[in-house]
Order: sequence, then C-alpha cells, then structure tokens
Amino acid sequence: MDAVVDQDATHVLTFDGSAAEPLLTGLGRLRSAGADALGAAVPAEGDPVGLGGPAAFNAAALEAGEAVVALDAASFAVAGLVPNRVGAAVTWSVMDAERRQLPDVGEADRALRSALMEAADALAGLDVARWRPEVADRLMNLRHRPRLAAPPGVPPRCVELAARGLQALEIVELAREDDGGALTALEAAARRDALLPLGRAGRRALVAAASPEVWPPDSAASS
Repeated sequence: MDAVVDQDATHVLTFDGSAAEPLLTGLGRLRSAGADALGAAVPAEGDPVGLGGPAAFNAAALEAGEAVVALDAASFAVAGLVPNRVGAAVTWSVMDAERRQLPDVGEADRALRSALMEAADALAGLDVARWRPEVADRLMNLRHRPRLAAPPGVPPRCVELAARGLQALEIVELAREDDGGALTALEAAARRDALLPLGRAGRRALVAAASPEVWPPDSAASS
C-alpha cells in the first residue's frame, strides 16, 4: 500500500459512480469478487497494449495513458482501474474490463533489444549528441539503470525487463522534450520516426513484465 500511494496524499476507488472508498477496502471488494492478481496496461494512440475492451474502458485508459486490470486465477478480467490525478490525490475508476491479448515476455524482450539498437543507430545518424547529449549518454550506458523494488513473487526476469522498458520510455521522453532542437521540420520528423518504435517496444516490455498472465510458467510456479 505504501508503494502505491508513495508521495501522494491519498488513493481512492470509485465503483459505478458510487462514493469513493479507501484503496485498501476497494481492493478488498475486488478480491471478494475473485481478483487475485493485477496486470498493467500502458496504451498509446494506435497501440492499445494491455487493453482488451470494452470500448468504454479502452477509451478511458487511452486518455489516462495507463490502467490496471484486476484478474482472477484463470486470467479473466474482473475489472479495469483507470487513474485520475488531481493534485496529490488519485481516484481510480473501477470499470468493466475484458480478457486481453498480450505479448509474451520473451517476445517483448527481443523486440525491446532490437528497438534500442535501431533507435541508437538512427539517432546517431541524426547527431543526437549535438542536440541532446544526455540522450546519447543514456544510449551509451544502457547497462546503468536503477534497480526496481518489485513486489514479492515477480520473476526476476520480469523485474529486469520492466526496468529496461522504463529506461526506454525515459529515453523517448527525454529526446522529445525539445523538437525545436532539430534544424528542420524534416529532421524533427525523422527524430520522431526513430523514437516511435522504441516507445512502442518500451510500453510492450513494461506491460508484459507487469502482467502475470504471461509470466514464464516455471517462474510463476516457483514464486
């Protein structure tokens, strides 16, 4: 609970427009409804990774840029949770959700490694060291990334994949901070084209790593 709230003032859940209730009791209601796991969704326009519907939940998650799916033991969705932040308070709207299709951990891992290499080559060709030296430094030091404090039971391989997914998304965000640094509109477009596959791969890696439905069977069983 402390890790979820972190530095925020409060987190509450609302069910079907009802009065907000504390996070602990709200999660207890979901547990009583059959939920025994939580999975992540980090969708973006044109890439609804981690979402399975229905349309109302997908639209809300896309607008927020993130969501959580509460799951039962058979990997069926019990509910979807979409956050809305107002200052230091976060309200999670609990909505109907459906089973989703996800990339597996190995697929997401390979795609991220490939996207990082391709992005590094493309950005080097665009002289990334000139307009964003800190991005060049990140790309040259991919092995240096913060260690994540994962909940008990998460396979180590997934913890490592989540860290690399977050690293990729941070590189994309940093590189997009100042499109005005490009000499021409054509160069700015080339920069965005180089970053688009990396952002997609980073989101898919993070979703796969944070979705128990696709964790490696041997790791899930041992945890």
